Amino acid sequence: MGLGIETRHLIARRAALEIRPNMIVNLGIGIPTLVADYIPNDHGVLLHTENGILGMGGSPETGMEDGNLANAGGYPVTILAGASYFDSATAFGMIRRGLLDVTVLGALEVSEKGDIANWIVPGKRVPGMGGAIDLAQKAKKVIVLMNHTDKTGAPKIVKECSLPLTVQEGAHMIITEKAVIDVTEKKLVLREVMHPYTVKEVLETTGAPLSLPEKVAVFR
Repeated sequence: MGLGIETRHLIARRAALEIRPNMIVNLGIGIPTLVADYIPNDHGVLLHTENGILGMGGSPETGMEDGNLANAGGYPVTILAGASYFDSATAFGMIRRGLLDVTVLGALEVSEKGDIANWIVPGKRVPGMGGAIDLAQKAKKVIVLMNHTDKTGAPKIVKECSLPLTVQEGAHMIITEKAVIDVTEKKLVLREVMHPYTVKEVLETTGAPLSLPEKVAVFR
């Protein structure tokens, strides 16, 4: 079952707290796109897109869309004062040089080691992997936003990914509708639970061991 709009925004709002002033950030398609709406304009954050924008803003108001201004997913966006435009080759040059502080992306599975599978389900047609591999390998911090379980209720956080990998040991943090989890070198650490879920519910629906700190915070 897909996530409701309120839950999607809850995840995006939590992810935005990981973005510090003056960072260069890339937001993926889906829930990550919503993160732009929760970054204060006075933070000096520069949002980067693979199709060639540095300085992207949040979503435009209904009726104020510019047909020539879109993110890499084709959705209308705004720009901030001082934004710049360039071609995709330059956009990917920035990524591959390691200039992005954070990338926020979706995933189909994440393993306990931080392996990410997010570009294909075997047997299903896809337009391509886009910038997923470059972003997941080169950004200084990779935050994954996704459902905690799939449509059948099976965990998407697993000991080992069963789907083709995008990157090995690439994820630094996972945020779902149930939890905020840090990916460390040795283990997954349950940092927060999302209201109204409990630690017990998170543990029961996670397919990999979670380490518990002395206190697990609740995010509302």
